[in-house]
Order: sequence, then C-alpha cells, then structure tokens
Amino acid sequence: MNPDLNALSVFVIVAEARSFRAAADRMGVTRSAVSQTIRKLEAALGIALVARTTRSVTLTEAGEDLYRRAAPAVAEITAAMEHAGVPSGPPRGRLRLAVSSIAESFLTGPLLATFAEAHRHVKLHVTVTDEDFDIVAEGYDAGVRLGEVIAQDMIAVPVSAEQRQLPFASPDYLRAWGTPVHPRELSGRRCIGWRAGVDVAPYRWEFEEGGKAFSVAVDDAITTTDMALMIRLAIAGAGITFGLEESFRVPVARGELVPLLEEFCPRFPGFYLYYPSRRDMAPKLRAFIDHVKR
Repeated sequence: MNPDLNALSVFVIVAEARSFRAAADRMGVTRSAVSQTIRKLEAALGIALVARTTRSVTLTEAGEDLYRRAAPAVAEITAAMEHAGVPSGPPRGRLRLAVSSIAESFLTGPLLATFAEAHRHVKLHVTVTDEDFDIVAEGYDAGVRLGEVIAQDMIAVPVSAEQRQLPFASPDYLRAWGTPVHPRELSGRRCIGWRAGVDVAPYRWEFEEGGKAFSVAVDDAITTTDMALMIRLAIAGAGITFGLEESFRVPVARGELVPLLEEFCPRFPGFYLYYPSRRDMAPKLRAFIDHVKR
C-alpha cells in the first residue's frame, strides 16, 4: 500500500486537536475536507481511527497506535520539507513550543515578542503546560523546562539564571502564627500546595541541610494545579506556600509575601530550551535557538 502522507499529516493534526473544526482552522481548510480525508484514510487502512461525537473527537485504540508511531515521522518530514523548500529564504512555518507554566523569565514576553518581530514568516504557537510528555511524539519543535527533568538525549540551551524554591507567607499570617525556623515545623502548619491532579500525591517540599537533601510532607490544607492561585491564597493569609523564587518576585517586592527558611533552600540549574538532535534542523527552529542564545 502506498501511504498517503497528506492524509497522515491531517490525521496527526486531528489527533492533536481532538477536533475536526480546530484542525480545519489550523490548516486553513473546511471541516468537511478534514472529515473526508480521515474517512478516506480509514477506508484505505480498513479500520476506524477516530470516534466522532457532536462535541469532540477521540482516538480508537488503532488511532492511538497510529498517532504514536506516525507523529514523530510527520514532524521529521515537515521539518525536512521546510528546510528543503526555502534554503535561501527567511525561516517560515509554525513553530510549536511546550513551555512550563513556571518558566517566568521565558514567559514574560520580550523574548518571544522580539523573535516574532524579527521573523514575520514564522508563526509561534506556545502551549503552556506542566504535563510530562515527549515533545517529539506530540509534534512540538522544542520545549522549556527545568534542566533537571529534561531527558539526556535532548540538546538544551539555558534560558534563565539558576533557580531556587522557597516557602512564602504573608506578614499577617506570620504575625498570627509565628515564623518557622526549620522546615520540619512546616508539617504542623496550614500550607498551600501543588499537585498534578486530584488522584496524585501532593508535591513534597524539598530542602537541604548540611549538604544533604530532604523533603517534607506538609499539611496541604489547599492544593491546586495553578501557581497563580497559590500565590493569591498566600497573600490572603490562607497559609504557607512554596515555589520558585522568581514566581514570587512581585508580591515579595510589594511586601505582600515574605520568603522563609532561605538557608535551607539551595540554588539549582534553571530553565532550558530543549529540542531533539537532528541533522537537518528546520530553519524556523534554528532561528529561534540563535535568538535565544543572543
């Protein structure tokens, strides 16, 4: 069977968007054209790839398997064609980035804004997410995460200074309940913590003493997946919270929050732009890497 690469590319976009309409908008075609292409691909393969409802699209088991295998190949083919199609022209195409929500210095705006201004033919799509996934399999060009959690087979370029995590509390909370002098005291305090989901254990707060790392399971009176909400709750006096120092820079400067236990909080490598090693890198990604390095 001769594979229909165009249909396969459409399928990958539908699988990522989980919507015919969103996929059509992304490609600049009609919804019916997308639906017809998927039907032809299913007919050619002799198996259903998607389950359609009035509101969304889900993948069948066969569809999930095909997406997992096809997405990296489609990304490679797209990059190769972009590289071959405009060897002497300006970088162009859609550059997809998956960025951690706590990469404050990267997400402040100027770096992305100046790149967009300098490269008008490149369309940036930034997905802000803390999910742990394979950027290649998901069809992203690059990602931004803390260096310690990036796979070793990736190439990484620093995009921030060193970081450290600290507990923070409001002055009103500290006046009412006192200031802890050791991390172990946190287990008896009302705390505002982070957890990836309702069925996932809360994140344990990490510290260091005498060169030895240890963690504390705090009493998470409130947990959330949103750092901004953690900060607002701490300012409101709901308890002690914990996060990257730069995420709390503004409320600390305003006197709304106070950093705690700094002597137990060492610095560690910050955020990195990471991407797979490719012999023929797409010009759009090369341009972005060069921009970051400058």
